[in-house]
Amino acid sequence: MGIFERYLTVWVGLCIIAGVVLGNLVPGIFGVIASLEWAHVNLVVALLIWVMIYPMMVQIDFSAIKNVGRRPRGLVLTLVVNWLIKPFTMAFLGWLFFRVIFADWVDPQSAGEYIAGMILLGVAPCTAMVFVWSQMTRGDPNYTLVQVAINDLIMVFAFAPIAAFLLGVSDIEVPWETLLFSVVLYVLLPLFAGVFTRHHLESKGGDVSLHAFLGRIKPWSVVGLLATVVLLFGFQAETIMQQPQTIVLIAIPLLLQSYGIYAISFIGALILRLPFNIAAPACMIGTSNFFELAVAVAISLFGLHSGAALATVVGVLVEVPVMLSLVAISNRTQHWFHGTR
Repeated sequence: MGIFERYLTVWVGLCIIAGVVLGNLVPGIFGVIASLEWAHVNLVVALLIWVMIYPMMVQIDFSAIKNVGRRPRGLVLTLVVNWLIKPFTMAFLGWLFFRVIFADWVDPQSAGEYIAGMILLGVAPCTAMVFVWSQMTRGDPNYTLVQVAINDLIMVFAFAPIAAFLLGVSDIEVPWETLLFSVVLYVLLPLFAGVFTRHHLESKGGDVSLHAFLGRIKPWSVVGLLATVVLLFGFQAETIMQQPQTIVLIAIPLLLQSYGIYAISFIGALILRLPFNIAAPACMIGTSNFFELAVAVAISLFGLHSGAALATVVGVLVEVPVMLSLVAISNRTQHWFHGTR
């Protein structure tokens, strides 16, 4: 491991601090960057995420994807956790904390909006960043792609009904532009680029050229992650400074949800005797969130300055540090799994 990978948690911590400091010192710059968006997807952040996941896509061997169907247990675990467990545990934790535990500290209207934002996060499983977490655990890139693709397909049909049921409303309007644009931007385009690159390298110099190229571009994946952290915390720097108590209150149930869902997925993977390179990405997909979609729906339903929108933003802020800790846990416990790498 290089110095970036070895001390990644330290670099992320420094980038969080840098983002908050810079966001308060030069908010105008971050305001301009934040305005560069289409369908609620920030184009600069999208570019950085593209840089992160492109190396993962180059590793995908389409000739091996046909074998994924022979190992359906990892897909079953992902689908059960994402669609039968995660949305409902998130709704329960939101109710428990903001209607019971924090009831004396938060007014009822704000509490309801925070719960709504949490629910929207719970119903939106990750699309893009899971490729990064999978790469950090040396997950099977072919299997990870299939897991993400199937989740995206289900999300097209299941997001609105589940969100409407849990929110108690019947007129949820899915921002199709955000959903479809994100899938194209984060999955299809980098996938096509990766396939083209892999084919070119293999035809030019075989595995030697492929591995040499991956070695050169791998550091850029970490650079993209760190730059993304700076931007995300810079965008919300003023909110972090103005409402630190509220952010902490929202973060507590979100943290419990993340680690709880990971634990459920982890135990399920052990029971199903999944190999580590399939189990680790399966746990990551269930734990992380498709925050662009959640933020877009929260804004359209409740408004830009609503508690629901704030809750989805807090989800963005806690995700990277949490997921890095789960990557570390996964890597340190890989010997517990059947068929470890």
